[in-house]
Amino acid sequence: MKQTSDVLFQDKKMGFFLYLIVEAIMFAVLFATYIIFTPASQGPDPSQVYKWKTVVLTSVFLLSSSGTLLIAEKGLEKGNRTKIAAGLIATFVLGAIFMVLEIHEFYKYVHEGYSITVNNFLSSFYVLVGLHASHVAFGLGWMILLMVQFKQKIPQRLFIEKHKIFNYYWHFVDAIWVLIILIVYVPYLF
Repeated sequence: MKQTSDVLFQDKKMGFFLYLIVEAIMFAVLFATYIIFTPASQGPDPSQVYKWKTVVLTSVFLLSSSGTLLIAEKGLEKGNRTKIAAGLIATFVLGAIFMVLEIHEFYKYVHEGYSITVNNFLSSFYVLVGLHASHVAFGLGWMILLMVQFKQKIPQRLFIEKHKIFNYYWHFVDAIWVLIILIVYVPYLF
């Protein structure tokens, strides 16, 4: 049975890595679009729109969530259910705070008159950063599912494999955020 589940999860991992490659290509196209249209020839400049406090705060919460996910990973390695639960819950809370801050950032920008239809720069910004936020939201839903399965005590081997695949996803989302910081925000904040 172990051999069959190993083969099954190898296929799932391979499929998931292919999915991540497609996602990376999609984000690369969106980064290229953002670079081409920023700054726009008319309308607000990114330096007028972005607030460094928001960028730092959102980054602290999202990037810290990778650290808390490592706690859950260590718990998996040692079979420590308390560490697994604490790591997943902390990761979820940090990711949820990131989402609240990101939604607030978008709300604030729109309220200040920087909506998606103002110019190509803002359109490409909202699509890129909004797509990333939707990936975080999906990851939060996935974590809820993992926590439910953890509480139901599904077979450990199965849970470990599902958790590993989720880890790849969450770390990918964090890596995209680092690129967003470096390409979208930093050139116009300093």
